[in-house]
Amino acid sequence: MHAKTSRSGLQFFAHAAGAPTCALGLESVAHHLLKLDLAWAARDAGAHAELEVRAPDGSWRADVLASAPDGSWRIALEAQLSPITNTDIAARTARMRQHGVAACWFSDRPRPPWLGTVPSVRVARPEDGGPLGVAEGLIRFDGRSWRRVEPTALPDFLRWVFNGQAVPHTVNSKSSYAYEHGLRGLPVAWTHPQYIKAEETHLAEEERRRLAFAAQAAIRQRRLDARKAVVREGNAASRARALRKAVKAEEAAEGTPAAAALREKAGRRRGVRRAIAYLSRAHDLTVTVGWSVADPCWAGGIPLVDGEGVPVAVFNPSRRQLRGQAYLLLAGMLLLFGDDLALKHFSRYAYGAPKRPKDQRTEVVQLDFCTCETPELVAKIEGKEYPAQPSDSFGPAAALYLAHCQICGGAYKLPWRRTLPGQPNTPLTSVTFT
Repeated sequence: MHAKTSRSGLQFFAHAAGAPTCALGLESVAHHLLKLDLAWAARDAGAHAELEVRAPDGSWRADVLASAPDGSWRIALEAQLSPITNTDIAARTARMRQHGVAACWFSDRPRPPWLGTVPSVRVARPEDGGPLGVAEGLIRFDGRSWRRVEPTALPDFLRWVFNGQAVPHTVNSKSSYAYEHGLRGLPVAWTHPQYIKAEETHLAEEERRRLAFAAQAAIRQRRLDARKAVVREGNAASRARALRKAVKAEEAAEGTPAAAALREKAGRRRGVRRAIAYLSRAHDLTVTVGWSVADPCWAGGIPLVDGEGVPVAVFNPSRRQLRGQAYLLLAGMLLLFGDDLALKHFSRYAYGAPKRPKDQRTEVVQLDFCTCETPELVAKIEGKEYPAQPSDSFGPAAALYLAHCQICGGAYKLPWRRTLPGQPNTPLTSVTFT
């Protein structure tokens, strides 16, 4: 530095030109003044303070190095006003810690983004121009949450730090309310050790309450599961009885002229053949339209039975007819619907929300049709596959089953007929189907 006098007679010091080794030549006036404030505050707090102290190996340099008169501790007071990344500031703190030097970072900027990444505080001057004080970074625990300490004079804060009355603490995120409303949460903040113990006690109590609540919830769940098991057993028994009655109704109606007419009419209803093909493909079930179509236990739907006459699914039941025996039977069966709208309408109005069976199975018949110019057809009948080909009219088997294309896997919705193996153009006219 050189003493100079301006043209108006003002005396001042100017930095020597071309002195790159001088630390003051690269820092702003604000940074230098903040360092002086830190040094004065450290001395007021009873510590020895030195400016621009370097590490023995040159790996770091402290803006202000505060140390105990007896040399029992050393703390670097860092003035950081320029932008810095969290990674860099953490690395600089770690390098000092390797030499047994703790660090506390200070900034007078409104919201430094690195604040709380390392032990740090934000300082500010009162509006009346008083001494510098700690405005953010000092917190206390009130038994439930962390709260900001009122602005504290900088010498008082440093005295607490030097005496161990303020230590850096990583706030536990498991606290019920980590910070009071409106307070920016800092990962690392300064607090008294008694507040750390208070947080630990609070978290231990919260964990005890959580475990007690979980134990009580487990007891309630076991009781609920036991009641549900009783209900499920009763439902299973009633549904089994309803299914046995449906099988008897199917046996009684089989072969009667009236049932045959209704069965033939039901088989021509829209979507029935598609539902039969869907069960064959999706569930590997070979079914036909049941004989007891007119029985009220099907709630206006079409029963689909297997080869032994046992109902396995119901197609398009009506919500308006779901009562009595139909309610018990359909609650445990697979219900098929032609589209999503029909399923939504049935599910919304057929049962009340609390009464809807939890184990009821509902599916929408989704089956793509073949669009190949020269399809290679195969029909699955009674669990066996037979070759087929397009035809001008529906044959006996085509009235009940859908053929599938082996090229695209889609169902063939046009007329088809069975063919003999090795003779694709010869229909099986001598075979009858039931």
